[in-house]
Amino acid sequence: MSSVAAIDPRHAAGQRLRERIFRGATLAAALLVLTLLGGVAVSLTRGAWPAFSHFKLAFLTREIWNPVTDQYGALAPVYGTLVTSLIAMAVAIPISFGIAVFLTELAPVWLKRPVGIAIELLAAVPSIIFGIWGLFVLAPILQRHVQPWLIEWLGPLPGIGRLFQGPPFGIGVLTAGVVLAIMVIPFISAVMRDVFETVPDVLKESGYGLGATTWEVIWKVVVPHSRVGMVGGVMLGLGRALGETMAVTFVIGNAHRVSSSLLAPGTTISASIANEFTEAVGDLYTSSLVALGALLFLITFTVIASARFMLLRLDRRALSSV
Repeated sequence: MSSVAAIDPRHAAGQRLRERIFRGATLAAALLVLTLLGGVAVSLTRGAWPAFSHFKLAFLTREIWNPVTDQYGALAPVYGTLVTSLIAMAVAIPISFGIAVFLTELAPVWLKRPVGIAIELLAAVPSIIFGIWGLFVLAPILQRHVQPWLIEWLGPLPGIGRLFQGPPFGIGVLTAGVVLAIMVIPFISAVMRDVFETVPDVLKESGYGLGATTWEVIWKVVVPHSRVGMVGGVMLGLGRALGETMAVTFVIGNAHRVSSSLLAPGTTISASIANEFTEAVGDLYTSSLVALGALLFLITFTVIASARFMLLRLDRRALSSV
């Protein structure tokens, strides 16, 4: 004998009401994010418009930054932001990859947890601490031991030698890039470690069963399976490097000029805003600093959009190869 449970109309109506409330709340949260993003973009555009309308495209191509004569150009901060971030990625990505591989594939059990906790603690250190350490510890070491060696051995080389010429100041673009690399390593390595741990054991065991070495399993099994997450972790670190302020301000030298040498002082967009916004007098000066913020917003948005596009292409390529 079968019986069909009757559905209480009031209970069904309550479920439908709760479902509508839930959908409305999630939609409101999504629209709130878009509203905030749009509000930030509109505010930056309005604040930066006087500078862009006064200097036009020259604001992007001029190196000068002179509050006395009200002449401003964003070339030096933009150049410093991009170069320091590229240095940070060049240093951080291989080290982060090595840390993630060691923790997931090679480290003994008793060592995995202490190293993992140390990386997480390093990510929690405030940026100003990195700046103080970079100024009083790292910069003197680079000035006395590393930069003279770079000047002596790499400076005379054609082409690349221009990057390592000049006096060893200690502080400068290279030092800022190294500090940024140390700051973003915990983020990139943590993401890579997590995505490496999602690789099914059966795939790795199959590789070992076919006679592959540990390196071959890592390079031909783990990395292809995790490449989307790896790119996401790298972009997360790059976004952190582009917007870092205090640590870079301590060690970059804060000079509004473009130099071919990585050893020379420079500046970044975030450092320029942090150093000068409280002292900005006059509408054009303030608008120029806001324009720098708008450029940083645009650069960061472009990096994130490019990363998303890259991830979509990787996903499609992975699906087409299946």
